[in-house]
Amino acid sequence: MGLDDRDALQTLRAAVDPQAPHSDALIGRFYTRWFAVDATARDLFPPDLTHQRRAFGQALGWLLTEMIAQRAEEPVAFLAQLGRDHRKYGVTQAHYATMREALLTTLHGHLTYVWDGRIAEATIDFVDLVIGVMRGAADAEQGPPFCDGTVLEHIRATRDVSVVRLQLDQPLAYHPGQYVTVQVPQWPRRWRYLSPSIPADGSGAVEFHIRSVSGGMVSPAIIGETQVGDRWRLSHPHGGLHVDRDGGDVLMVAGSTGLAPLRALISDLCRYVDNPRVHLFFGGRYPCDLYDLPTLWEIASMNPWLSVTPVSEFSTNPPWAGDYPDHEPPRGLHVRQTGLLPEVVTRYGGWGDRQILICGSPQMVTATKTALIDKGAPPERIQHDPLS
Repeated sequence: MGLDDRDALQTLRAAVDPQAPHSDALIGRFYTRWFAVDATARDLFPPDLTHQRRAFGQALGWLLTEMIAQRAEEPVAFLAQLGRDHRKYGVTQAHYATMREALLTTLHGHLTYVWDGRIAEATIDFVDLVIGVMRGAADAEQGPPFCDGTVLEHIRATRDVSVVRLQLDQPLAYHPGQYVTVQVPQWPRRWRYLSPSIPADGSGAVEFHIRSVSGGMVSPAIIGETQVGDRWRLSHPHGGLHVDRDGGDVLMVAGSTGLAPLRALISDLCRYVDNPRVHLFFGGRYPCDLYDLPTLWEIASMNPWLSVTPVSEFSTNPPWAGDYPDHEPPRGLHVRQTGLLPEVVTRYGGWGDRQILICGSPQMVTATKTALIDKGAPPERIQHDPLS
């Protein structure tokens, strides 16, 4: 029965369940076996595999859950995108072959106590689906797996936020609102998702807003160590944030550098004379964290369809704010509001008649989405990037 055998797939799902105590050890044995079979595969990954093991286990668990529910469309699309995206790591067809061998052997060893013809058939079919779709999508892709660029400018906008501008060796095609994966020289083989803050530029110019994540490795290195002349590597775009110009008025909610993809969308709308009304709430912890208010003021002053409301959790700045540029908004923007973004946004109503786009930390996005739904906003009208 293979992929139609739900009971066999349930057994396989229980083996890789990220919540199970044995899951991490199982995934660890897979990587150990793979690297033993193919030493070149080890060079594809960073030294610390903790995050990689967790992500791989979660992906396998989700794929099997979808297979058990007989939902194939999203898993196939996910695997195809994964295959195309993994080209940037230098994954070859030979790597897929050794990965298949190592994964099958590891799962067989873990499930020896229940291994029979049904489990074997389901496991082989599942692994072949994963490997086959990824390998086929990667092989079908004709363009380069990544593009490189040179840092032209690094602006410390606040203590925790940097604006980095690059000139790419060749233009990168992406839609406003999408995000790309980026590798910086300080952390080779560690890729970070970043959203361009400007629409795709034919000359290869691109700008990113980066916020230092507490406990992170890549973002603090970008903010503290990036120099003009550094060479960055960018992969192909992901994501589907968009504004339907015929879909009615728009509410945008941005927390800190979550502003970047929304600003790209707003900049793209500036190409048109007639647009839906856009109300942007831009939030930060302190007033000085609202680093891009001058740019937003310039855009709003020339485009009457755009309204901007600054929001800060605290009404006054900390002592260190004086070491960074003054982001006090010029006259013309709405008066800055004080409070948490979800609370401030919903003071104005439920926004149920709007297209709603939310960008920021997973906690902010979740809280804002929940508050809006509680106020009556239809969930299907709310867009945000994946939270994990």
